[in-house]
Amino acid sequence: MINGMWKVAPTSVARGAARRRTEAELQRGRGNFAWCRVKWNLGCILLAIAVFAGGAAAQTVTLNGAGATFPFPLYSKWSQVYADERGVQINYQSIGSGGGIRQFMAKTVDFGASDGPMTDEQIAQAGGQVLHIPMVAGAVVPVYNVTGVGQGLNFAPDVLADIFLGRITKWNDPRLARLNPRANLPAADIVVVHRSDGSGTTAIWVNYLSKVSPMWKARVGEGTSVNWPTGLGGRGNEGVAGLVRQTPNTLGYIELAYALTNKMTFGNVRNKAGQFVRPSLSSTTKAMDGALRSIPDDFRVFFTNPDGKDAYPVAGFTWILINAEQTDSVKGKALVEFLWWAIHDGQKYAPTLLYAPLPKSLVTKVERTLKSVTYRGQAILQ
Repeated sequence: MINGMWKVAPTSVARGAARRRTEAELQRGRGNFAWCRVKWNLGCILLAIAVFAGGAAAQTVTLNGAGATFPFPLYSKWSQVYADERGVQINYQSIGSGGGIRQFMAKTVDFGASDGPMTDEQIAQAGGQVLHIPMVAGAVVPVYNVTGVGQGLNFAPDVLADIFLGRITKWNDPRLARLNPRANLPAADIVVVHRSDGSGTTAIWVNYLSKVSPMWKARVGEGTSVNWPTGLGGRGNEGVAGLVRQTPNTLGYIELAYALTNKMTFGNVRNKAGQFVRPSLSSTTKAMDGALRSIPDDFRVFFTNPDGKDAYPVAGFTWILINAEQTDSVKGKALVEFLWWAIHDGQKYAPTLLYAPLPKSLVTKVERTLKSVTYRGQAILQ
């Protein structure tokens, strides 16, 4: 007896029960340790996955480009779709063709964009071989804001040239009135609106005027930027569209998609066959078709004032500008693969935005050009 309590010696039965409890506790301990090891290993695996995913996210390629406002609606759509499909980000700044060419020459972007081809001098300054990759074709249209005058004014080539030369100054000028006998044209001054920045849209417009007006060619000439004889300047297609919408009695020029998006009034232009043609996807495609046989291997060509009864006469390509020899293997591969996608899968998005897709015969030629792009002398596309 201890402190009034009896101490009983453990029997063999009791000792066996105690031993079994001890072994069970040890087993549970081993199980807990094993589970801790499983959880630790699982944690390592999850951590590795997270690190890998983070590394993959860090490797996401971003391509930076800048240039033409003309194709901006389409390039915005392409950027969105391509990022969703391929995970490559396309950062495109719509600053005008002139700005795009300058940034491309300065090598501050991965690609430039222009509706007017680079000159031989610009290509020499850029260094190395420069490739012009045609993306789509589009129309440049005369837009106007005249009270009481609706869609479809007719413009003859010489009349358009003389308006932009400042030689026709009134909306009811007899030459313009004869082309539009049913229109109620006012005795108001025509306010010309043009681009104030370097512009491929301008390059297409003034190339056309130079072909149809010897006076324009002699006095003003061609280029992405010219010395305008008259008018107000707006920056980008957006700027010209805004000025025309806000200012009465104006006449300017913008890309067809901008005219339709902004619900603006625009006119028909008489083509080489003598037909007044409304700008549209169909008439732009007809213009491109008429020029296919004369397109050179470097694709630097205007096809304004083409042959063809139904061809709209003020249309042209828009190009992506790249170096034939890429200096970054990852970006170079991503860029060429994006352009390959653009001339194939990307073309289906063009018609809804009123750009003319490239015909198959031209796509085949562009494929050969893209296959010629190299990194350290080796073709990127295999």
